[in-house]
Amino acid sequence: MLPSFDMLLFGGTGDLVTRKLLPALYRRHVAGQLTDESRIFGIARSGLERADYQSQAEHACREFLGAEFDADHWRAFATRLDYVRVDADRPQDYGAIAALLAGREAVIRVFFFSTASNLFATISGNLARAGVVTPLSRVVLEKPLGTDVASADLINHAVGSIFAESQIYRIDHYLGKEAVQNLMALRFGNALFEPLWRRGLIKHVQITVAEELGVERRGHFYDDTGALRDMVQNHLLQLLCIMAMEPPASSDPDAVRDEKLKVLRALRPLRDRDVLVKTVRGQYKAGVVGGQPVAGYLDEADIAPESTTETFVALKAEIDTWRWAGVPFYLRTGKRLQSRTTELVVTFDEVPHPIFERPPAPEGANLLVIRLQPEESITLTILAKNPGEGMRLKPVSLALDLGETFKTRSLDAYERLLMDTVKGNLTLFMRRDELDAAWRWIDPIIAGWRQFDERPKSYLAGSWGPAASSALIGRDGFEWHDEI
Repeated sequence: MLPSFDMLLFGGTGDLVTRKLLPALYRRHVAGQLTDESRIFGIARSGLERADYQSQAEHACREFLGAEFDADHWRAFATRLDYVRVDADRPQDYGAIAALLAGREAVIRVFFFSTASNLFATISGNLARAGVVTPLSRVVLEKPLGTDVASADLINHAVGSIFAESQIYRIDHYLGKEAVQNLMALRFGNALFEPLWRRGLIKHVQITVAEELGVERRGHFYDDTGALRDMVQNHLLQLLCIMAMEPPASSDPDAVRDEKLKVLRALRPLRDRDVLVKTVRGQYKAGVVGGQPVAGYLDEADIAPESTTETFVALKAEIDTWRWAGVPFYLRTGKRLQSRTTELVVTFDEVPHPIFERPPAPEGANLLVIRLQPEESITLTILAKNPGEGMRLKPVSLALDLGETFKTRSLDAYERLLMDTVKGNLTLFMRRDELDAAWRWIDPIIAGWRQFDERPKSYLAGSWGPAASSALIGRDGFEWHDEI
């Protein structure tokens, strides 16, 4: 059972709240994890009554929970769900929040900012002026936080003037996924891989986050952001950190985050012409995804007709440490790709002197594939003897299907992270210096694209991105795992 809390969801009528946060909280309610005294408030400027908001929330949860939705459980959950009309820019509106929270200073308060990041400072200041920020308060900041290192610093400074660093939870939902937790367990709970996790034994590492979806209803946001800021600066760099970090001294939040920070600071900068050689920008055009024709990016709603925003990024990252010097990390993400998948692929080196007949293995004989979605699994490919005469070897897989093995539903990422926020566990959230280091690596890439007027290369929706992405990794003699 969690401590009692009041959770205020700013942007309470938006996609993230209705598609992810409310279903996550409903699941924790069904699991019996929420106390009777815990309350949830949607905060937005729409003129809704409580019953209207509950009705909208029920409709969304029915849609996104499917068979998990239960009418009896919902009725009980709805009693803790309320709505407050607040215009984020109007300080006088925050009096309604103060009235609802009065007399509950001993209860944990979670302010979740599911709004544009340029409102974070305004909301924080208005909460402080309303007198509702207590020592038991936490604030959750949804990504992307800013658009560059300067804007992120301004937001962090403004929020940090109201909330202590220990009260600030910069959320990246990828870190809440079960398979990411298993990556930590794989690396630091077993002695098997640690001696192999280094240069000289690993050829290269691939990290792919591919989406079938387009921009959906996020056209305005996405056209101002792009794939590099939306995905690479947070999701992919955080996955890279977990893959490359040194073993922390303990599982203490700061011990883990200290090691991730070292990785970010050791990333070799991509500047000037390196940006042209080691990065690829792409933008999807009309094609076919899942058997259905889809529009190109420039034909999507709320996209500028001459937009040069990238919907695909591939890049080569290098980490200047003793462990990883000379081992390339290839990062790739995009929208309207062939399939929805998130996976990390570690290609190990060949044996120094083969003595058996071996099959051609362009991707390497030994692979570790960690899939985060759609199915969470860990697969290790090794060579074994093919039955029959002689000593002919064949690749075989040792596979762990997490769902099948544990016979239980994995926690949704937001379930875990929301509960960690209430518990005060910061391990899976970004610290300010981490965010700063990530932006300092990303900013020169954006500057390089501008300097050389590097426009995105077209790719067909339903493909694996522009041909230049295959050329990027091919120059080093490798191929993307899904293209082999």
